[in-house]
Amino acid sequence: MNLILLAIAPVIVVILYIYFKDTYEKEPVKMLAISFVFGATVSLLLTFLISTIVSVLIPLTDAKSIFQQFIKAFILVALVEEFSKYVIVKYYAQKNKEFNEPFDGIVYAVMVSMGFAALENILYTYQYGMEVGIARAFTAVPAHATFGVIMGYFMGKAKFAKNRMQLNLLGLLLATLFHGTYDFFLFINFIPGVSIGAFISLAIGIILSRKAIKRHQNRAKFKA
Repeated sequence: MNLILLAIAPVIVVILYIYFKDTYEKEPVKMLAISFVFGATVSLLLTFLISTIVSVLIPLTDAKSIFQQFIKAFILVALVEEFSKYVIVKYYAQKNKEFNEPFDGIVYAVMVSMGFAALENILYTYQYGMEVGIARAFTAVPAHATFGVIMGYFMGKAKFAKNRMQLNLLGLLLATLFHGTYDFFLFINFIPGVSIGAFISLAIGIILSRKAIKRHQNRAKFKA
């Protein structure tokens, strides 16, 4: 029970942070809950299925190969996971009438990401223990949140733009880029000191995410 609480506590913190940043019109709790559950179930299932197929098509056998770790980070992990979240936001949330201002893109993308992160965090914490759970509370969970904010920022813009497809795909591309960069530096930890790159990319992602949140708050449709 303590491990479950440890795994989901940082997820709850992120959810509450984004929920209260949605200052001018809160999203329906039911839609938020469904987005979270879809992130924890549908997105993870899609990730598993697509990863299995990609692993067969692009076999990666050398853990010490920088090129293979690059492919693993950006395609096998980042693109597959972010695409699995993107599908939920695009085909469930973005089409809903409650998605009625740009900030909603951030809200729903983060909810899906936190659903994904919650189940992933529980699995990792149970498998590797409390130390890993604590470490992920300050690394992997904030990372998933920043990927969600970055994707959601552009998907929020896309809902009300003529070039919807381009903005949606830009959100997916940038989330994948940040996710892949973060993972790549962790995957090549056989090079001494290179892991610091992951934390630098995470810091940049957090800074950009805060700016994205602020910008959409200033553009809120329901702002007095």
